[in-house]
Amino acid sequence: MTNVDVHQHLWSPSLVTALRARREPPYLDGWTLHLDGEPPYDLPPADHDVALRSELAATDGLGLALVSLSAPIGVEWLPGAEARPLLDAYHEGAAALPEPFGAWAAACVRDIDARATAGHLDQGFVGLQLPANALADAAGYARCAPLLDLLEERDLPLFVHPGPAAGGSEGPGWWPAMVPYVQQMHAAWFAFRAYGRPRHPRLRVCFALLAGLAPLHGERFAARGGGGSRPDPSVFVETSSYGPRAVESVVRALGVEAVVQGSDRPYAEPPQHPGHGLGGAAAYAFRIANPRRLLTGKE
Repeated sequence: MTNVDVHQHLWSPSLVTALRARREPPYLDGWTLHLDGEPPYDLPPADHDVALRSELAATDGLGLALVSLSAPIGVEWLPGAEARPLLDAYHEGAAALPEPFGAWAAACVRDIDARATAGHLDQGFVGLQLPANALADAAGYARCAPLLDLLEERDLPLFVHPGPAAGGSEGPGWWPAMVPYVQQMHAAWFAFRAYGRPRHPRLRVCFALLAGLAPLHGERFAARGGGGSRPDPSVFVETSSYGPRAVESVVRALGVEAVVQGSDRPYAEPPQHPGHGLGGAAAYAFRIANPRRLLTGKE
């Protein structure tokens, strides 16, 4: 396997058209995105130009860049009848992207339809992304169990990404990324340990943005009766928006084998140094060896 970025977003023309056809959030007015709970956001059209993004991926030396539906816009939480045309548009566009792009499938988490998700996975998607706030407690894992069972049956991974940021419009522009997104990932990390892993023992999972740095709370977890913090070899975290200090700290907590490269492009840039200052061996692990184990389950 070649160099991999497991976390990018690229809105295809079909998805853009579907979002522009709506009149209630989430919807696009031209290139202005309107969401519940967040201020309007102007998307630079170049960020979603496939040719330009292909050039950037080549410049980054990527052999595979995995895109996913932007879970914070809330498509997965819409009623099934509203979510379906948007999900279909996303999968249609993502499946048609040229190399080096691959993609994570998406699914409605309000009205679970494992059969529809199976059909999308049949199109060659590498696994399934779900919003973190759908997997934050026992009820969420019970609701999403048919989707996670499907991944286990097919030996495909789960990608946990922040979902909609309730109340994000009440703070400054950086508030959603720094508060609700991080809180969601923190909750999802511990919910997987409490409810996800016991129910899905063979599931491989990757948490976005270093799981909101939840792995660094291992000592407190142990002190408060949670038991040891022995790393789970099938659990990974990706590096988007973090740098050397955070990455090194998470490596100390989980080991170098748990970290994979993710950039969150176009909302953040990939690191200038792929090993985050930890050397060439770490760069190889983050970009090649660990993504291979995440995506295939093989060394």
